[in-house]
Amino acid sequence: MKIERFETWWVERNQCLFDKKRQGSAAMPWDVVVLKLTTDTGLEGIATALAARSGNITESYLHETIAPVVLGRDIHDREKIWHELWTIDRHLTFFPVYLPGPVDVALWDLAAKEAKLPLYQYLGAYRTQLPVYASGNFHATIEEYVEEALKYKERGITAYKAHPGGPLAFDMKVHEAIRKAVGDEYVLMSDPVAEYQLHEAITVGRQLEELGYHWLEEPFRDFELNKYKQLCSALDLPIAATETTRGCHWGVAQSIALQAADIVRADVSWKDGVTGSMKIAHMAEGFGMNCELHTTTMNYMDIANLHVGCAIRNTEYFEYFVPEENYQLPMKGNLPITKDGMIEVPTQAGLGVELDWDLIKRQCKHYREQRI
Repeated sequence: MKIERFETWWVERNQCLFDKKRQGSAAMPWDVVVLKLTTDTGLEGIATALAARSGNITESYLHETIAPVVLGRDIHDREKIWHELWTIDRHLTFFPVYLPGPVDVALWDLAAKEAKLPLYQYLGAYRTQLPVYASGNFHATIEEYVEEALKYKERGITAYKAHPGGPLAFDMKVHEAIRKAVGDEYVLMSDPVAEYQLHEAITVGRQLEELGYHWLEEPFRDFELNKYKQLCSALDLPIAATETTRGCHWGVAQSIALQAADIVRADVSWKDGVTGSMKIAHMAEGFGMNCELHTTTMNYMDIANLHVGCAIRNTEYFEYFVPEENYQLPMKGNLPITKDGMIEVPTQAGLGVELDWDLIKRQCKHYREQRI
C-alpha cells in the first residue's frame, strides 16, 4: 500500500491566543495546516500541523522537504521514514520542533485504519480512558486563575494546572490563591514557562510542597540541565521537564541520565509523532519515570496523544488545554470528556475523530497537492 497523494490545507484563524508578552512583536495568527496522505487504495491518513507563527514555514517544509521522502513509500515503512527525516534534519534542514511529527501521525492513522483498529489498540492497548487536568493559559490577574480553576472543578475535572505569567511574587500569590479556593484535596500543578534563577525556583518549589501541589513544570528553559539537576536534588516535589527539548528520545535521554527531571514530557507534535512519543515513554518506563503527554494545542492531535496515553502504562493524566474552543479548530466536535473528568479514547479505526471539512475549505488560505 503506497502513498500516492500528499495534500495540505492552510487554515486561517487570525486569532492570537497568547498575551502581548508572549506574542512579542511578530504576528501570531495561530493558524493550522491540515495534512492528508492518500494511498493507491484510496485510504486516507490525516494529521494537523502547528502554524502559529507562519503557515508559510509549515507548508513549505511539508512540501519541499517531507513530501519527497513520503510519496511512493509503503505506509508500514514508518520507522525507516522517521529515521530518514532525522538524517535530513541533521544535514542542513533543522526542522521546527513541531515538524515532522504530523506526517508520522498520518502514517499511523493510515496503518490503524488498514488494520480496522483504533490506534491505541494497534499500538497495544493498556487502558481506554485517562483522567483529565484542565490546563489554563496566561492571565493578567490572580482572580482569573482562581475563576478558571473553580470553573473546571465545577465541571467535574479533577485537576488543574496554572500557567502563572510572572514575576515570581505574582506566581506565588497565584499558587496560594488557587489552593485556598479549591481546597486541600484538589490536584494542582504549576507550569510558569519561566526563566527563574535557581534560587527562585527552589523558593517556588518549597512553597508548592507546602501547598501540596502535584508537580512543578518548566521553571527554566529545557536546555539548562545543570539547573534542573540541582533543583531536582533540592526538592521532594516532582519536576516535569523536556517539553521543548530537541532531539526526541536522544534529547530527553540527557535529562534522564543527568537526573535533571523527575517527569519527562512528550507529545505527537513536538516530539516527532507517535513514533517519537512512544520511544520517549518506553525509555522513561525503563528508568521508572512517568512520561506526561503535553498538549499539542490542537484538539485533533491531542486525540493522537490520547491514543498514545492509552497504549502506555507510565502516564497519569491527559492535558486538557482550556478553554477548549480555542484549540478545537479544525476538529469536528468536542473532546470526549465525561462528566466525572475522564477522557475516553475513540473506538473507531485510526484516530477515530473527524475534521470539519466545510470549515477547512471555507477558511483555507492556500491548498497544495503533490502526486506520484
